Amino acid sequence: MPLYEHVFLARQDLSTQQVDDLTAQYKGIIEQMGGKVAKTEYWGVKSLAYRMSKNRKAHMTLLNLDTPPAAVAEIERQMRLSEDVIRFMTIRVDELEEGPSAMMRKADRDRDRDDRHGGGGDRPPRGGDRGDRPDRFRDRDRRPRGDAEDAPAEE
Repeated sequence: MPLYEHVFLARQDLSTQQVDDLTAQYKGIIEQMGGKVAKTEYWGVKSLAYRMSKNRKAHMTLLNLDTPPAAVAEIERQMRLSEDVIRFMTIRVDELEEGPSAMMRKADRDRDRDDRHGGGGDRPPRGGDRGDRPDRFRDRDRRPRGDAEDAPAEE
């Protein structure tokens, strides 16, 4: 049977439980039609690059499928009818990726980086006392307006 990677985006106002129920519903359709779901990854709520159907964020889920094309067509049809699914994409692949997907590896990498740096990113921790601030005036700000140096030379 052909192999597919299927990603779908669900509305941000759904709970994680509702997204899990949607995923289970689509898994059931695939299994009824003689396919199997090799791996399921919930990527969490992510910000979208642009607004889609009035949503700025979405729940993202990946399904690795080993299923006949008819089952893929059926879950895509079901997703088109569902108001909870914003977008979906199915890609046929030669082989399914073993281990965590690129999104999950990125999340692990980000988490490790935050642990090493104390969770604050690149910025130092903010203290209550910042010390004396340097004088921010520049020479041009101190000069009174209408200096002879600023006026054009008359001949």
